[in-house]
Amino acid sequence: MVLAILVTGSFGRLIDGVFFGIGLLMGLFNAILVRRSVAAITAGSHLLKRKMAINSAGRLLVFTVIALAIAFAFRPDGLCVVFGLAFFQVLLVVSTALPVWKKLRTPNASLATSDQGAGGDSAERRQAGDE
Repeated sequence: MVLAILVTGSFGRLIDGVFFGIGLLMGLFNAILVRRSVAAITAGSHLLKRKMAINSAGRLLVFTVIALAIAFAFRPDGLCVVFGLAFFQVLLVVSTALPVWKKLRTPNASLATSDQGAGGDSAERRQAGDE
């Protein structure tokens, strides 16, 4: 948030940085609520997709209404709240996807050792089964 204020302040648009920061904080608050919601739902004995979907839709509706109300009330500068929310979501997806992507790109040493420990290469086992 401070970085957003500093960057926009250097362009003479300090209020845009404040609204962008508010959007970032709203995104962070949403992520915290998602985490709590998932923990509460998965702690129960019955995992209900419907409960998760309703919870997510309700939270999305509330945050969207708040962001659009701020954007409308303080237009045109208030639109930066929506940009802050969107930017937070992009950061969240990237920070979640990068470790998975890196894991998929590196060869998995445990697979190679488990194949060898189970009697060698899987291609050799297939050929032996064909004979």
